[in-house]
Amino acid sequence: HNRRRGATGSLPASVRVGRYLLRHWRTSRQWHPLDPSEQCRLNCHGPITGLGWGVILTIQWPVPTLANMLRTPLYDTHKRLGARLIDFGGWEMPVMYRGVQDEHVHTRTAGSIFDVSHMGRILVSGDDAEPYLQFICTRNMEKLKVGRCGYCHICNEQGGVLDDVIVSRYESYFLVVCNAINREKIVEHLKRHAEGRKVTLDDMTRKTVMLAVQGPATLGLFRERMPIPLDIDSIPWYGFITGSYMGTKYTIARTGYTGEDGLEIILPAGMGVMAWDFLTREGGADSATIMPAGLAARDSLRLEAGMPLYGHELGEGVDPISAGCKWCVHLKAEADFLGKAALLKINEAGPERKITGLVLEGKRIARPGAKVLAGNAEVGDVTSGTLSPTLGKPIAMAYVDAVRLEAGDGLTVDVRGTRIACTVVPLPFYKRDDLK
Repeated sequence: HNRRRGATGSLPASVRVGRYLLRHWRTSRQWHPLDPSEQCRLNCHGPITGLGWGVILTIQWPVPTLANMLRTPLYDTHKRLGARLIDFGGWEMPVMYRGVQDEHVHTRTAGSIFDVSHMGRILVSGDDAEPYLQFICTRNMEKLKVGRCGYCHICNEQGGVLDDVIVSRYESYFLVVCNAINREKIVEHLKRHAEGRKVTLDDMTRKTVMLAVQGPATLGLFRERMPIPLDIDSIPWYGFITGSYMGTKYTIARTGYTGEDGLEIILPAGMGVMAWDFLTREGGADSATIMPAGLAARDSLRLEAGMPLYGHELGEGVDPISAGCKWCVHLKAEADFLGKAALLKINEAGPERKITGLVLEGKRIARPGAKVLAGNAEVGDVTSGTLSPTLGKPIAMAYVDAVRLEAGDGLTVDVRGTRIACTVVPLPFYKRDDLK
C-alpha cells in the first residue's frame, strides 16, 4: 500500500499493522510469532523508490528460531571469541570474527581454522556399500582406494545435482560428507535407495566435530601443536589417515574448500574444543598463528578457487557437465548411476550454458542474479560475486550461453542498472601450483 504526499484520510488497516510490526522489528530485530505453534521472520524491503511513502513487508514462514537452531560443539567458543553468528542451513554458525578481509588474507598467507561441524557426515557400511554408492554417486567407486577421498555429485534421474559430496573409503565402510543445508534430504535419499540392499547408514553429524585448518603454514603448525605424532606430509592430496590417540578416534584428511593446502579433522564431539584450543594457541612472537575464520571468508576463498557452492553454482536444476564438473562424472564406467542416462545425452549434445569466470572493470560487485549481457541480449546469470582480496578486482562466476562463450568477450554485467564491462576468464581465479 502507498500513501502519496497530500493524500487525506486514514491509512488502510494493513498499513497500520505493517507500520507497527516494522517499528517493533527495527527496535527488537526478534522473531515474530504469528501462531503459538509457529514463528516467522519479518523482512523490510523499502522504501519503494518513486512511490512516495511505502514499504514492502514479506513474511518467511515457518523458519527456525534462534532457540531451536542446531549448534556445533564449538558454539560457546565462537561466542567467547566474539563471532557474529547467523542462521546457516538451520545451524547457528560464525560468519566472521574480525572481518572478512582479514580472515581471507590470513588464510592465504598463514593459516585459519574453520568450524565445519554443520556439514553432514554419514557412514555407509555393509556388503553392498560399494555397488550402492556406485549407483548413488557419479564417481566410479571401484577406483576409490582405501585411504582416499573422492569429490562427486549425487544426482536425480534428470541429471540435476541433489548435492555435491566427498566420499572417503575406509577399510570396512565409506564416509559421505554432504552440505549442511542438504543433510536431511540426502539422508532420506540414501535411505530410500538402500531398501533391499545390504547397507547400513549411520548419520554421525551430531556425534562428531569437524574442523578445517587451511593455509600455507597449517601443516607445520599442526605438527608443532597437536600431541599426535604423525607424518602429516605423507598424506596425499585428497587422502586421509585414521587412528586412535589415548582412546580418541580421529580422521585427518588433506582436503579443503579454500584453494589452499590444509587438513580437515573429524573427532568425537567432546574433543572439538580441546583440538581447537591446541591449534589456535600462541606459538611465540615470531611464530605464525592459526586464527579463527568464519563462513564469509570461506565463501570468498572458495570463489577465488573456482569451487562451486550448492544453491549458487549447483542445484537440482543444474547438471554437473554445465557446472564444469564433468571430471567427477564417470560416464564411461560400465556401472549405472542415477542420472547417467540424462547426463549422457547432455554430454553428447553439449550443455546449453556453461559456468565461467568473469573479471569486472572498476570496483563494483556483481551479485547473484545479475544479468550477463551481449549488447542488449541477456546471455547469462551471475551465480556468485565478490571483490577478490587476493586479486584486488571484482570477480564472479556465471552461467553463460555456450554459443556466446565461443564468440569471445564483449560482455557486460548489469549491476543495479549500470552496465559494467567484464572479461571472460578460465576458472579458477586463484590456484596454488603445489596442489595436485
